[in-house]
Amino acid sequence: MRNYEIMFIVRPTLSEEEIKNVAASFKNTLETNGSKVTSTDEWGQKALAYDMKKGSEVYKSGYYFVYEVEAEDDKGVKEFDRLARISADIIRSLVIRKED
Repeated sequence: MRNYEIMFIVRPTLSEEEIKNVAASFKNTLETNGSKVTSTDEWGQKALAYDMKKGSEVYKSGYYFVYEVEAEDDKGVKEFDRLARISADIIRSLVIRKED
């Protein structure tokens, strides 16, 4: 069993309901691809250490989410990473494989 920690930042221009839908959608992506989300942590809106540009917009803050994930293989995590990179709603994401 592999353990991962996934952090991602959702753009702040979305409504509260849209932000929750984005987070739920990415959690669903992990779970439908064989991963188990063992813990979710919403940090809320935080100021970014530096301005981030995504497309034509520049962001000074974002909504932070952290997922703890268990998986037999990395299929779900790779799919999450792929979708997070192309999503206009995710400013930045980070996937860390934890030591066993």
